[in-house]
Amino acid sequence: MTQSDDDSTRARVLDLIAEKGPVSAAQLAKVLSLTPAAVRRHITALEDAEQIEVHTPAQTGKRGRGRPARHYVLTPKARTSFAEGYSDLANRALRYLSQVAGDKAVDSFAAARGRDLERRYAAVVESAGKDPSERARALADALTLDGYAASVRDVGDGSFAIQLCQGNCPVRDVAGEFHELCDAETQAISRLVGVPVQRLATLAGGEHVCTTHIPIAMPALRKRAVRAAAKTRGLETKRMEGTR
Repeated sequence: MTQSDDDSTRARVLDLIAEKGPVSAAQLAKVLSLTPAAVRRHITALEDAEQIEVHTPAQTGKRGRGRPARHYVLTPKARTSFAEGYSDLANRALRYLSQVAGDKAVDSFAAARGRDLERRYAAVVESAGKDPSERARALADALTLDGYAASVRDVGDGSFAIQLCQGNCPVRDVAGEFHELCDAETQAISRLVGVPVQRLATLAGGEHVCTTHIPIAMPALRKRAVRAAAKTRGLETKRMEGTR
């Protein structure tokens, strides 16, 4: 194998770790049709270059017998490099899409990404129950696992509203030019937590964090309003019957 072939294979290993990580050497070998030994050689080189690192998952339950397989992810340094390269490519692609197919095509692309986000996190959010607050916290945890550095903070005492905060965004640079991506993500968050939400700040807009306002008391207030309206209608019906 020439040096050029070796570099090309190493780049493919890095790309796969970026796409599928955390991923093991055995999984990489299977996808690339390489021997585990060959993959481990590339992994060692990428570790030495500080481009990948061993993923350490949270301990859940009892650990099985034997030494667990190592799973690899990109280092923060490598993620930054990837993000810069992909942002430039994505900006070029969306500009071209807008030029040849119009703004509606960009809207359609952004909406499709929003639906993808919704599908990705729907199960974990649904498992949190009906309470918008619990759903938002489950969503924040899932987003954090995917690198969004998300958290939830209370507004006041937290009984009426909370804020979903995202300290990182994979499309920040692209969304700075194509705000449709932020709009679609906001709509996806609204559908996931089950109440109307409002985006107060974005990284793409120059803020230090993306902030989404979530009014968690709305379902309760809505139920009380419905009950009050039903009670009022009942009283009016009785009055009308009494005057007959």
